[in-house]
Amino acid sequence: MKIFVKVKTKSSKEKIEKVSDTNFNVWVHEIPEKGKANRAVIKTLADYFGISQANIKIVSGATAKLKVIELLK
Repeated sequence: MKIFVKVKTKSSKEKIEKVSDTNFNVWVHEIPEKGKANRAVIKTLADYFGISQANIKIVSGATAKLKVIELLK
């Protein structure tokens, strides 16, 4: 399943807001430097969906706020 994620970094809280079935807003503490924010997004999504971090892959947008992420089962 592919989802579209808008990432907001340097947030005081880590949370996920479901906009639609495939669109999410994700807030993370980490700064967008050396992949720290991407790792935090993957960890947050893994907790939200109850799957392993290894089953989450950033398909596009690794250096952008808007990302396409694939969730594997």
